[in-house]
Amino acid sequence: MACYLSKISSFLLVYLISGLSLMVNAQEIALQLYSLRNQMKIDVERYHEIINQWGIRYIEGGGTYGMSDQDYQDLLHRNGLKMVSIGGSFEEMRDNPKAVIERAKAFGAKYIVTFWVPHASGKFGMDDAKNAVEVFNAAGKLVKDAGLTFCYHPHGYEFKPHGDGTLFDYMIQSARDFDFQMDIFWVKMGGGDPLGLLRKHPAKFPLLHMKDRKSGTAGTTDGTGDVETNVVLGTGDIDIAGIIRQAKMNGVEYLIIEDESSRSVSQIPQSVRYINQILKE
Repeated sequence: MACYLSKISSFLLVYLISGLSLMVNAQEIALQLYSLRNQMKIDVERYHEIINQWGIRYIEGGGTYGMSDQDYQDLLHRNGLKMVSIGGSFEEMRDNPKAVIERAKAFGAKYIVTFWVPHASGKFGMDDAKNAVEVFNAAGKLVKDAGLTFCYHPHGYEFKPHGDGTLFDYMIQSARDFDFQMDIFWVKMGGGDPLGLLRKHPAKFPLLHMKDRKSGTAGTTDGTGDVETNVVLGTGDIDIAGIIRQAKMNGVEYLIIEDESSRSVSQIPQSVRYINQILKE
């Protein structure tokens, strides 16, 4: 009997550990609210309802669309939505990161993301990269001490050659107190390899911006591009399926759909279905 009970206990322990692992590594689909920037000007409440109808429960944003903080929180609650990430500009993270931290906490968000490093158009260089790393490490330490995570969102211009690699290689190797949110579209536009980066740095990308690119689109090195080249996930020239599978292996926490095209309302639910299809394989 003792031997039998021991086997049962071992089985339960393995089962509980396996279940915990699945919970920790589960990928959640989220939406960057910028995808609906034009629609929110028409009807904020209706489009938050639509996000819920798409089966999305997590969002990235940071504003309240002119509503009071409490009214906006109530809107999110009514629609079963949770703010998991907010934006903090470069200037905010340099000059007053504590204010951004308080804003994130007010939303209940776990992540703060900076989406752009100010620089002369088309001329992002080593001095810009060094300055950004210095600002991000300092802000990231404060964010980390507050129990949150700070991420930088590369926009493509960081993939210019530097030494034996790129400026981005320097940035990620120098990132002591911050992580990265990879926008796979912009990495591809800048000449980077999104899947290769996920494989090379499995612990540095807790967040992904899921965005596919129309086949035949030319790359850029200045962080600009035609938003109409954003297509339904899995229909463009980026290996979205491979990226989702690698993200699953890496334990990426949130797969955040961002569709900047004029077709976002029709394309987002198709992209949700595609992600779920690959995750279930």
